[in-house]
Amino acid sequence: MQRLLVVQVLLCCWRLVQPFCPSQCTCVFHSRSDGTGTRTVLCNDPDMSDIPVNVPVDTVKLRVEKTAVRRIPTEAFYYLTELQYLWITYNSITSVDPGSFYNLKVLHELRLDGNQISTFPWEALREMPSLRTLDLHNNRLTSVPVEAAPYLVNITYLDISSNRLSTLPSDLVDIWPPFSGIVPTWNASQKIVLGLQDNLWYCDCRISKLIEMSKMTNIPVVLMDPYLSCSGPENLSGVLFQRAELDQCVKPSVMTSATKITSPLGSNVLLRCDATGYPTPTMLWSKANGSAVNNTVVQESPGEGVRWSILSLHLIEVKDAGVYRCKAKNVAGNAEAFITLSVAGMDTTTVFLSSSMTKKPDDSPGLITQSPPPVTGTVVPIFTSFRPTTSKAPVTTMPPVPSRMNLGPGGGIQRSPPAGDTPAKMQQGKDTKGLGTSDKSRKKGSSYIKDIEVVEETGDTAVVLWTTEGLPSDTPLSVVYFPYDTEDNKEMLETQVGLGKLLLENLLPNQVYTVCLVAKGFVSGKDQCVNFSTLDPSGDDSQNKWLMIASGIACALAFPLIILLLYKIVSLYCKGRTSRNAGTDEDLSKETYVKFETLTMKQRTLNGQANDLWARRQTQESERMLLCSRSSIDSQMTYKSDSSRSEYLC
Repeated sequence: MQRLLVVQVLLCCWRLVQPFCPSQCTCVFHSRSDGTGTRTVLCNDPDMSDIPVNVPVDTVKLRVEKTAVRRIPTEAFYYLTELQYLWITYNSITSVDPGSFYNLKVLHELRLDGNQISTFPWEALREMPSLRTLDLHNNRLTSVPVEAAPYLVNITYLDISSNRLSTLPSDLVDIWPPFSGIVPTWNASQKIVLGLQDNLWYCDCRISKLIEMSKMTNIPVVLMDPYLSCSGPENLSGVLFQRAELDQCVKPSVMTSATKITSPLGSNVLLRCDATGYPTPTMLWSKANGSAVNNTVVQESPGEGVRWSILSLHLIEVKDAGVYRCKAKNVAGNAEAFITLSVAGMDTTTVFLSSSMTKKPDDSPGLITQSPPPVTGTVVPIFTSFRPTTSKAPVTTMPPVPSRMNLGPGGGIQRSPPAGDTPAKMQQGKDTKGLGTSDKSRKKGSSYIKDIEVVEETGDTAVVLWTTEGLPSDTPLSVVYFPYDTEDNKEMLETQVGLGKLLLENLLPNQVYTVCLVAKGFVSGKDQCVNFSTLDPSGDDSQNKWLMIASGIACALAFPLIILLLYKIVSLYCKGRTSRNAGTDEDLSKETYVKFETLTMKQRTLNGQANDLWARRQTQESERMLLCSRSSIDSQMTYKSDSSRSEYLC
């Protein structure tokens, strides 16, 4: 008896040790073989009107479903530090306090679907750094502010479907690929799932990125319902996103007058950037490394859809050198361009081509020359510079070269440097003997290559022509060519000056190239580089395509005419044969007209009595008739009055 009493006391103590479960909830502990486990609490009493506050602290999953709860108060789950799943679904919640989810550091999933929430405290998400799933399906949300974007970056499952949303901020869409700029890993476990269906989407420029995303394939974003549709404006109501075409909505396009600028130390530089787009884009300057630019910026919009911006750099220093980024942005998208600024005056030695270097017999460097890059088209300077007061020789600032060149076939014609430009800096020898050698070489500079021209451009080949002045025909000649502004990909061919022509092969189509000619052993004072452009093979393909389309249309129109012509010929042939066979019958039919007389009844008075007598009457030519085959025996006469005309039956 005493043993039984001890057992009962122990059982009571064990029950007191167990965590307390709310009276309107059900607590289930899922144990594992290693002695650990997880606790799940389910509260689904329809009479529950408040969030339970006495939930066991070791709860991992809490479900409050189908209750009368209307509000989530501040710090409602403060003690549930192990909570990972919080489902408060299909209740009557209309208000969520910004501090409701305080201290939920390990919460992974938050579901609030099936409520009446019209405003959600997005800033409350920062209290849940581990949150990956957010379900706000079937509520009354009317907007998602742009301030919510930073808190949704780590969310991989977002369901805001079946609400009253009509638009999304462009900056919010920028957090999702491909607009985020994050390189996709193509890992199925890292897909981003978005639920956007069943909303009142107003299809205009504000959601142009969303519409563009719905048309993309092979992106790490999955739409729960890919067939999103527009609710407005009226001309797009009911139209699927994938078929919607927005008017007056153009992504920004950024242009710069130069991509590379070199200016002396201490000069003033103006960097200009032009942007177009609709709505009119805004522009922002920064350095490519992310550092801010604190210099003066002047912006102006001369018209709708156009804006230009100028960054002013005064008395530039070495630290000002680098890559500057100009970014244009509107609700339809964004674009950026880069300008590289180099500061001259620190190292005045510049080698353009290694083959253009002349060395003295004692292997000490002699004269090094650099040909200024050819300038094509009209170049508008976008910066001003002045020479600072210094004991060094002034360094010439070269005019900027356009970043994109439009050289057609035959455009690779040599052009002299602009007036006023001087050759690049010459490196002098360490002694006067080297200088004397250089001067002697320049006096012998009457021998040079001239009239460089590129002809017969194709998609992958081009022919370089040149003439010489005072150079032996067997002088070795180096022909160096490379894509424009990409000197790292140089290709070199060796030939002789006297040939006057060389074929360049294995070129890229629709590419601007620079080709330079250097005669070994001779120094030239004239520009020996020209630019040319290879052809775009797609142009010929398009012509062939149009020719094939025109031929197909012509064949489609001519085929019915040919069929009709053949039908007419066959019909005439068959008709001719039929007419020949029926010739005899037609001859017989012509002889079936005969002359005959008719008999008429006439009343006459004979001896005072009226008698019916037959009278013979000659028929007129108009009373001839075509007799039937049995007219002699089948013809009958119907009685008519004298005034009526006789009728004949066959």
